[in-house]
Amino acid sequence: MSKVAIVRGERSVETVEKAVNLGGGLKHLTDRPVLIKVNFIARKTWNTGATTDPIVVEALIKALKPVTKVSVVESDATTTNADSAFTITGMDSVCRKYDVPFINLRRETEKVMVNVHDWDSLSEIELPKIVLESYVVSAAKLKTHSETQVTLGMKNMFGLLPDKFKAKYHFKGIDKVIVDINSVVRPDFTVIDGFVGMEGRGPVHGEPVRMDLIIAGRDPVATDAIAARVMGFDPVKIYHINRAQERGIGRFSDIEIVGEKLNDVKRVFDR
Repeated sequence: MSKVAIVRGERSVETVEKAVNLGGGLKHLTDRPVLIKVNFIARKTWNTGATTDPIVVEALIKALKPVTKVSVVESDATTTNADSAFTITGMDSVCRKYDVPFINLRRETEKVMVNVHDWDSLSEIELPKIVLESYVVSAAKLKTHSETQVTLGMKNMFGLLPDKFKAKYHFKGIDKVIVDINSVVRPDFTVIDGFVGMEGRGPVHGEPVRMDLIIAGRDPVATDAIAARVMGFDPVKIYHINRAQERGIGRFSDIEIVGEKLNDVKRVFDR
């Protein structure tokens, strides 16, 4: 049975820590470096609902840095420079405070081509070597998405691709590409930032929704499925979540929810 934590509370490190611990904790991530994959889809601050809240990353750094090497990572997107977003989002202040580096994966020179088993869209994927040599914690947002319905922990992993012009992957079937990426690099823990989410025209131009929630777990499929249900979506009808279960990346057929009850926090997000 997969365990997923839903914690409601004020925007604080303590709220994130509670969710992480209830969701299974990070003690299994000690023998390799850890990459905290944030969402910098736009040069916007956390309160717009578009980008990962620095408070979430601070909580993760505090838990991980005493036991292993930690870096915050993102890659340039077609319309966004990750280095610029790093500053505008306020993530630079957190990294300076804890002396943690930020890595723009597009600038990594060492890359590895990985074959994809039972692929949906990509038979092989080129990834930075550092990604394959590290644990990855997906620090995602609770958002709608115009193409994939939702953008949560697994969609956030799309940003590991070092290409700037990621639009080309949309033409290959973005839902399928998401599954392929997660089959190669399965997030070792997922934290979904729902302090302020986004509904409507996500993932960039939607409306902010204050939820005061953190959703966390070790199983990326289960964690995304519960987050989707919180937003009023049926995960069975979301291709990348349902297909990820079929491919054994995780499961949402048998989940233990800890913390808040799903129906107590559920809100139907505008599509």
